[in-house]
Amino acid sequence: MSSNTKLKDNLRAAILAEPDAVLDDKDLMQALVAANEHARGANVIDLRGIAMQRLEARLDRLEDTHRSVIAAAYENLAGTNQVQRAILRLLEPVKFEDFLQTLGNDVAEILRVDHITLVLESTVIQEDPAIEKLGGVLTVVEPGVIDAYLSKDRSGPVRDVVLRQVQQPSPRIFGLNASQIKSEACLKLDLGEGRLPGMIAMGAKDANHFTPQLGTDLLSFFAGVFERSMRHWLS
Repeated sequence: MSSNTKLKDNLRAAILAEPDAVLDDKDLMQALVAANEHARGANVIDLRGIAMQRLEARLDRLEDTHRSVIAAAYENLAGTNQVQRAILRLLEPVKFEDFLQTLGNDVAEILRVDHITLVLESTVIQEDPAIEKLGGVLTVVEPGVIDAYLSKDRSGPVRDVVLRQVQQPSPRIFGLNASQIKSEACLKLDLGEGRLPGMIAMGAKDANHFTPQLGTDLLSFFAGVFERSMRHWLS
């Protein structure tokens, strides 16, 4: 018996010992099917094989979709946890200055953004040393600036949450680091009856961090909690 025959005998014995291993090997089964089709010749069409190939393709697409859905679910869960942690951290300060510092530092870190600014409208605009000490987390603007900023480069009614890439970031909103901001999330705040609106501007150096295609539910929830906290501080 030649060495090649002995190899074939060994291979045959291995297959007979574990036939399930062959059936479970997708690449091996495809090779066997291809060999069988080649042996039949080109004038024979295997409809069952064609159907199986189509089913396999559909199964691959379903598996890809399944993985995408799971990944999206994990991402959404991670985003929910981030927003919850940020809100809990905002509820800790007992002084308004500490509240703003927490927004600009801890909350920005938790939400993984590079800069957060609280924008408030006022009929009185003046330089305040106390605002300068906050490191750019608070800025005061004239009435109407927030709606104009939210509707910039877009038509239609003003949205409460705007996600977009930034071509020319505003130094008035993002301060000295404005040139590094490539995308932003702008959350309009209702500060109560008789008060001018406010806005939270979150800036990121990554141009794809905030895009119009992203969901806004979590950011809307964060804005709702924040504006209620602001009403408490302003009362």
